[in-house]
Amino acid sequence: MANARAQQIAAHLNFPKGMLNGQVAIITGSGQGIGAEAARLFANEGAKVVVSDIDGKKAEEVVQSIKQNGGEATAVVGDMLDDKYLAELVKKAAEFGNGKIHVIVNNAGYTWDGVIHKTTDKQWDTILALHGTAPFKLIRAAAPYFRVKDGEPRSIVNISSTSGIHGNAGQANYAMAKAGVVGLTKAIAKEWGPAFGVRANTIAFGHIQTRLTAAKEEGAFVTTPDGQKVALGIPQAQKNAAGQGAFKDIPLGRPGTATEAASTILAVCSPLFSYVTGQTLMVTGGRNM
Repeated sequence: MANARAQQIAAHLNFPKGMLNGQVAIITGSGQGIGAEAARLFANEGAKVVVSDIDGKKAEEVVQSIKQNGGEATAVVGDMLDDKYLAELVKKAAEFGNGKIHVIVNNAGYTWDGVIHKTTDKQWDTILALHGTAPFKLIRAAAPYFRVKDGEPRSIVNISSTSGIHGNAGQANYAMAKAGVVGLTKAIAKEWGPAFGVRANTIAFGHIQTRLTAAKEEGAFVTTPDGQKVALGIPQAQKNAAGQGAFKDIPLGRPGTATEAASTILAVCSPLFSYVTGQTLMVTGGRNM
C-alpha cells in the first residue's frame, strides 16, 4: 500500500514534457532581467511564452534565445501605459495560444525615486499607473480567457517588492503601488477562484541583482512616454558607504540573482503550487523575516 502511494506521488511530480506544457503565458517586462529569465524558464517547462516589453530589440533577442533552445515564444512590443497596447497584447497572446491564455505575470516596471516633499505629480502618477493600474487593466482585458471552466490551470502573479510590504524612504510612489498589487491579488483570488479555479499570488522581491540595484553611474535609464529619461540604480557613493555591511540584514548574506528570482515565479505558476492562492511570497534571502 505504502509503495503504491509513493509511486502515485512520484507520478504526480514527474512532468516529462515540462510543468507548464501547453500553457500560454504573458510575461510583461520580459525583454531583460527577471522577466527575461522567467520567459526562458517558462519555455523550458513547455510554456508558449508571450514576451511583452517596450524594447523591441531586447524582446526579440529573448524570443530568439528561446527558439534556439527548442521553445515557443513570440514578442508583442509596446508601452504598458497605452490602453491600446494592452488590448493588442491580449489579442495576440490569445491568437498565439489558439484561443487560450493560462498565465499572466505582471513584472514590468521601474523606480522613479524621490523624497516625499520633492516627489512631483508626474513621478507619482507614472509609477502608480505602471505598477498598479496597468496590471489591473491587463488582467481585466484578459478576463474572458480566465473566467472559463475548461478544467485547465490559470494563474496570475503580480510582482511586488519589500518596499510595498515595509515601505522604503525615497520610494513613496513605488511603495504605494507595490502595496496596492497585494490587495489586487487577493481580490482576484477571491473573485475568480471559486467558480473558475484561477490562482493569484504576489511575489515581493528584496535585493535582486538587476538594473534597478546596479550602480547609477552605469547609466541605465528608461524613457517615459513623453520622452523624459529616468535614471535607474543606486548611486555608487551610497553603495560604497554600505561597504561590507551592505547585506548584513540578509541572513543569506548576499543579493539574489535574476535567475533565482525568476525561478520563484515559475514555482508559483507550476502544479507544485496548485493549492496556493492569495498569498504574498517574500523572496528576500531572509531579509525582513
